[in-house]
This record gives sequence, C-alpha cells and structure tokens, in this order.
Amino acid sequence: MMSSTNEKWFSSIETPGYVGFANLPNQVHRKSVKKGFEFTLMVVGESGLGKSTLVNSLFLTDLYPERIIPDAIEKQKQTVKLEASTVEIEERGVKLRLTVVDTPGFGDAIDNSNSFSAILEYIDEQYERFLRDESGLNRRNIVDNRIHCCFYFISPFGHGLKPLDVEFMKKLHSKVNIVPVIAKADCLTKKEILRLKCRIMQEIESHGIKIYPLPDCDSDEDEDYKEQVKQLKEAVPFAVCGANTLLEVKGKKVRGRLYPWGVVEVENPDHCDFIKLRTMLITHMQDLQEVTQEVHYENYRSDRLAKGIKGKENGIKQERENNVNAQTVANSALSEKDRILQEKEAELARMTEMLAQMQARMQAQH
Repeated sequence: MMSSTNEKWFSSIETPGYVGFANLPNQVHRKSVKKGFEFTLMVVGESGLGKSTLVNSLFLTDLYPERIIPDAIEKQKQTVKLEASTVEIEERGVKLRLTVVDTPGFGDAIDNSNSFSAILEYIDEQYERFLRDESGLNRRNIVDNRIHCCFYFISPFGHGLKPLDVEFMKKLHSKVNIVPVIAKADCLTKKEILRLKCRIMQEIESHGIKIYPLPDCDSDEDEDYKEQVKQLKEAVPFAVCGANTLLEVKGKKVRGRLYPWGVVEVENPDHCDFIKLRTMLITHMQDLQEVTQEVHYENYRSDRLAKGIKGKENGIKQERENNVNAQTVANSALSEKDRILQEKEAELARMTEMLAQMQARMQAQH
C-alpha cells in the first residue's frame, strides 16, 4: 500500500522531459494564501461626498462603527486630521488586512492652502517608518503601512476640477498612486457624466498631473482580459455612488438608493462605475503595491539617502573647516607667544649688556 502511494506521488517527476519547476507558481500561491495580504487605501475629498459609504460598499464591511459626525459649528473649527481604520477580511480562505486612511476636514475650511500638508506628512512618515524597519535588525515581521492607492473624490456639482483638486494632485502624484473618482454620480445624467469625465481628463492632462496608469496587456493575454482593461481605462475617472441598503428590485435583493423615480443599483454597470472601480482595485492590487514599492518608495528612499550622504559630506567638510580654523588659531597663538618670548630675550640681552658696561666703569674708577 505504501509503495503504491509513493509511486503515485513521484510518478509525474519520473516522466521523461519533466523536471517539476512548473509547480513553482502553486508553491508561491500556497505561501501567499497562508501569509495573507496587506493593502492600504487612502480616501481624500470634501465632506459629504460619500467616501465612507463607498469604502464600506466596496469591501462589504463597516469600517466606521463608532464615528461621530461633527455639526456645522464643529466643522468650522475642524482641521485636517487622518484616521486609519484596519479590518481583517477573509474570503474563501484568503485573508486581507485592509487599512483605510480617511481625511476628515479636507477642503472644509475657508482657506484650504495648508489642508494637504498633514496628508503629505503622513505619507512621508509611512515611507520613513518602512525605511527604518527595512534598515533595522528585525526585518522578518515588517508591517507595510505605506499608502498603495489614493481615491481622490471630485465633486459632481462643479464644472471640472477646482484649484484645490489641481494643487493637491500635483503635490501628491509623485508620492502615491492617484485614482480620480467622481462622487455621487447618481446626481447626474449619463450625458452630464460623459461631459464631466472628458473635462476632468483634459484638465488633468493640461496640468501635467500623473494619475495611476493601468498596465498595458501583454500580447499573449486572453481577449476577455484585454477587453476588461480597455473598458477600465475608458471609465477613468470612475463615476460612482455607494449604498449599504438592500432593496428589492424585480424579486432580487440589490444594494442601491431609492428615489421617487426608481432605484439606483450600485452594482449595475449601466447605473454607475462602482463595479469597474472595484474590479480595477482588486485585479490590479498587486500592481498598485509594486508601483508603490518600485517607483514611489524608491524615489523617497533615494532622496532620503542622498540627503543623508550630503548631510554627512557637509558634516565632514564643516569638521575639516573647524580643524583648519582651530589650527590657524593655535598657530596664531603660538606665533604670539614666540614674539613675546623673543622680545623678552632681547630685553634681557640689553639689560645684561648694560650691567656689564656698569661693572666695567666701576672697575675703571677703582
């Protein structure tokens, strides 16, 4: 019985022309599933655009069970603060540690010139923490809290991007993957959405803003995947609406929003781009992490190390200058001592000569 089992296990390896490394992807898959996945998403936008609702809808969870919504008076005094909420999600044995960083207070003040400084500092802090952990002794259990993707919510009530939107994205596009999202798309008709999308993309291009580019398909990819990526690229910026309420439509339970004229189904591609946004996030989650690691983090790391080396060089140069100055001072002090000593020796020689002359005169008188 034992020998037959062994023959079953090893029979494929003994097949002529078969080595067995075709099984390597399965090993990586098993290891990844066992370890689990980490992902950090940042959501930025003005209050009231449905950021929290959309995130809860995307991951079918409640990330903010104890959130207290500030009233109008509190909002006037509120500054931008960052709130990170982490939740463990498991689906068919695959675990995802999802961290969502929210930015309440962004764009709510009268003067928003400094509203994104706290966000920039937070992103740099996560890079700095990862750099320290990576350079430390214990590198086995590093927690990756770097921002892998930023959903930037654009108001549907304007005629394109506001100056704050442009300024924020220009400050952030070199640090994080930006995905522009038109919020509350159920407020607009299909024609209005298309017009707004075209206007936003034109403004993004004219201002030189770099948003997350969906990767191009390889020639050997199947046609369905190529078509999916093509549709996702055409959908940017994603016009979405979120809802956590289950409604009954034609005998089916759907998540949507009820209006007097009908129901907006969140997961209906004809109603909004919610499914496309979720597909983009899930199918390109690994690429978002790789771009963060290989582009944005490497840029931060190289700048940081260059500043460190420059600082060291400046320190060495300063130390050399200090040494030279100290030597100059020492030399000047030494030369001053020599001069005083020479003067004293000359004076002593004069006095000795005068004394000798006086003694000579006295002997002559006697």
